[in-house]
Amino acid sequence: MTPEDTILFQLHKAKAEAGDLEAQEQLGFCFLHGKGVDKDTKQGVAWYRKAAEQGLTSAQVAMGTFYYMGERIPRDLKAAVEWYRKSAEQGDSLGQCSLGDCYFNGEGVPKDESQAFIWYEKSANQGCEHGQYNLGHCYLNGFGTVKDFVKAFLWYRKAAEQGDEFAQSALADRYASGEGTPKDEVEAYAFYNLAGIHSYNERTRKKLIALEQKLSREEIAAGQRRSKELQKEIEAKIAAKKAGK
Repeated sequence: MTPEDTILFQLHKAKAEAGDLEAQEQLGFCFLHGKGVDKDTKQGVAWYRKAAEQGLTSAQVAMGTFYYMGERIPRDLKAAVEWYRKSAEQGDSLGQCSLGDCYFNGEGVPKDESQAFIWYEKSANQGCEHGQYNLGHCYLNGFGTVKDFVKAFLWYRKAAEQGDEFAQSALADRYASGEGTPKDEVEAYAFYNLAGIHSYNERTRKKLIALEQKLSREEIAAGQRRSKELQKEIEAKIAAKKAGK
């Protein structure tokens, strides 16, 4: 616990007690993570709830996640859906994506791929990379909509360019297969390699090895260079997005 954390805690506490919703959420975070104060899960959740009940969408998403995960409070999927819905209906893109997940998986609500698609689309159109990836997944497989490989590619691309490693791997699949875009194994290699930078999972590793056995040394080198270029472009976009908030 640093002196800076203690000062910030006191500032958040004063503002929260005066009714500032964002400060209430920040105070909840401090209690949950022991920032400037001893950890206190009950107090942390209580401050998140206070902000959520007054309409702060990010706190509503947090409450939904608390109920969904069941780590800080007893698991209650119906309560999770209620909080996600509150935030989603106010236009929160992460809340919309989370509500879509509940419909897609049938958690807290009856499984409904059409509803999942609707909420993913709302989320994706607001720039949420998770919503964009999920929307691409729907178009690829015909979940809640008609299969469309071109649209799947385009939405995977949007999410991949925001740094989503699952979308990067899925986009690489599209380049490797030529579904929704011209086949380009060098670009596929670049995106598999890029996904591996963030999360080098077994599937990505196997895909890279398989491509390396097909590509020439020059093509592999080109794919590695392209991967570095993409990483720089993505980092710049993420930085610009954060600066714009």
